[in-house]
Amino acid sequence: MNLSRRDFLALPLFPALARAAAPVRGKVKITAIRAMAIQNIAGNCLIRIDTDAGVSGYGEAGATGPMARARIATMERYLIGKDPLAIEVHFHELTTLMHTYMAHIPTISGIDLALWDLAGKLLEKPVNVLLGGPFREAIPMYSHGGRELKMLDKSSCRDWAQQIKTAPEGFNTFKIGIDSVLGVPSARYAQTLTGAQLRNVARAYMNVREAVGDEIDIACHCHNEPDTPSAIAIAKAIEPMNPLFLEDPINVPHHEGWAALKRSTRVPILTGEKLEMVRGFKPFIDAQSCDIIHPDLAFCGGITGAKKIADYAYQTRTPVALHNVGSIVLTYASAHFGSAIFNFYRSESALGRPTRHVEKMLKGAAPAVKNSQLTVPTAPGLGVDFDFDYLRSQLVPGEPWWS
Repeated sequence: MNLSRRDFLALPLFPALARAAAPVRGKVKITAIRAMAIQNIAGNCLIRIDTDAGVSGYGEAGATGPMARARIATMERYLIGKDPLAIEVHFHELTTLMHTYMAHIPTISGIDLALWDLAGKLLEKPVNVLLGGPFREAIPMYSHGGRELKMLDKSSCRDWAQQIKTAPEGFNTFKIGIDSVLGVPSARYAQTLTGAQLRNVARAYMNVREAVGDEIDIACHCHNEPDTPSAIAIAKAIEPMNPLFLEDPINVPHHEGWAALKRSTRVPILTGEKLEMVRGFKPFIDAQSCDIIHPDLAFCGGITGAKKIADYAYQTRTPVALHNVGSIVLTYASAHFGSAIFNFYRSESALGRPTRHVEKMLKGAAPAVKNSQLTVPTAPGLGVDFDFDYLRSQLVPGEPWWS
């Protein structure tokens, strides 16, 4: 088939969605967009989009409830009364807003996820099928070293190793935060590290490696605290324990320090949980100044934005991991997305926490996790069947129910 450039540019990003939606285009209308914050989902909130068909879709935004509701009030005129299946159109309309308020990508991300969930329910297909079909039926995940792990205490490391090796989820990959070892506040700029701090880093991560052996992968987790010289020194300190990756070792915006770090180490560099849209990831991919990108579907632009990011990363064979410390909505959205792109690496997960707060959000069967792999749900949409009584018990204090 011969396509003109104009025809090519008009092709849908999601042809499977376009084909499935064609018979029902225009038959359903959006009636309301709501937001609600619950506890233990890292400052995110849930999004609900209602329709005149009596079907609702659920998403998750990287914003608080009040913040998302304020942003929704500036955007709902672009959505109320519109066809929920026109996802690419809605994404364009919302993400290109500049006046009077610029587009708030984290809130739009939650709306986008809810639209994909809604599309799956209306078309009676799981989201990964609408994305083009799965490359994999289950996605690899990684978990976290908990607060009970004292990395400078070898006995604590051995106890933690025993605990994770007997957990039912069978996680085989863990990232562990560095801030407690450094003695600095998490997610705040730190002063240039001292020799004593760096020696503690080397000892701490080697203690963990010795405790877990070679069958468990360990990664080093920063929250952008170090400056460039400190990040280079951290990479050197942890390199002997063969870390899977070093996450967010420098402040978020792209600058020359990222390339300097990349040149200085064999440790894979991962970043991206606070980057938005292709524009946020493009400098890192173009300069090859990180090894793995790490978007968050509730922050980067939802499934639609993340698909554009993953497609751009694919051009340089850059792997795509997913950040996720959110709810069951973000967990299942990450599963669908991770199954539907070729260059998927692995997803972060809050499943398996002692509180089981993510699992408790479901009314039906618990997420199927075995050998560190999450089976992708096959129910229509994202596959989330909420336990609303549990959600109500977990509302952030003062938060209204689906306002």
